[in-house]
Amino acid sequence: MNASTAGHRRGLRRRTPRVAGKRILITGAARGIGAALARQLHAHGAHVALLGIEETLLAQVAAECGDAPWRYCDIGDPAQVERVVNSLTAELGGLDAVVCNAGIARQLSLLGGDPTVLEETLTVNVLGVYYTLRAAGPHLAHANGYVLLISSLAAAIHLPLAGAYSASKAAVEALGDTLRIELRHTGAKVGMAYFAELDTEMTSRGFGTEAARSILGRSTVSGVAPLGPAIDACERALARRSRRIVSPYWVSMALWCRPLTQHLIDFSLRRGVASGLAIADTEPTGFTTEQPARPRRMRKLA
Repeated sequence: MNASTAGHRRGLRRRTPRVAGKRILITGAARGIGAALARQLHAHGAHVALLGIEETLLAQVAAECGDAPWRYCDIGDPAQVERVVNSLTAELGGLDAVVCNAGIARQLSLLGGDPTVLEETLTVNVLGVYYTLRAAGPHLAHANGYVLLISSLAAAIHLPLAGAYSASKAAVEALGDTLRIELRHTGAKVGMAYFAELDTEMTSRGFGTEAARSILGRSTVSGVAPLGPAIDACERALARRSRRIVSPYWVSMALWCRPLTQHLIDFSLRRGVASGLAIADTEPTGFTTEQPARPRRMRKLA
């Protein structure tokens, strides 16, 4: 390799976007995607601030991130979210990006299940995202600002017993598409992450149930994918302010042909759903993260 070629390659490496120095707020940072992303971003020079509801775990992650600022925050409480986001942003000295990662999951039979499951899921996964965007928006509405929304393949491909989760992630997708247009004049950008079944407690606790196995004939639809590539994709998105990221790679193909993929799901699950729904009606399950008590937004149906 001659000197000019080596110099050119070094120049390319220097121009590669980095997260070093970026001030990034992460919701749902106590474990799973949020915790892993916080650790990796810190290791690569970013300044992170963390919020969540599992205080012991959150404090541990913050300590591993150079004693990063963190706060307890019920994402379903708009006043609390605004106060915490403003406080953490002040500690960071400004904000370059927010990762809206906090989310919960729990299986729900739409006709026979407990309607409070849908209510709680929408409170955290949709309203929580909206409250975070509303609080962080004024700090991010600048030429280097970026919002990364953690959606899911479930936003596009819908499975039995996952209706509450799918509806919430489809709503997150809609919020992101709308916000991208509304922020364009400020120079800020919005990205969407579509992940399949990753190796997290969201997958194992949320959908690794007896009812789901009865319907699918196995624990997951596509197999559990490693978390590492998804975290790497998030880091690249934060560095480049990407519009869309996926993990694993094949998720992009499933998104591209949504109607066909959904039709294949419908066809492949044409048998066995009734028995799975019957199991779901009596199977004890909980949310992937235990939730604080909140005022009810829906009356319990008779």
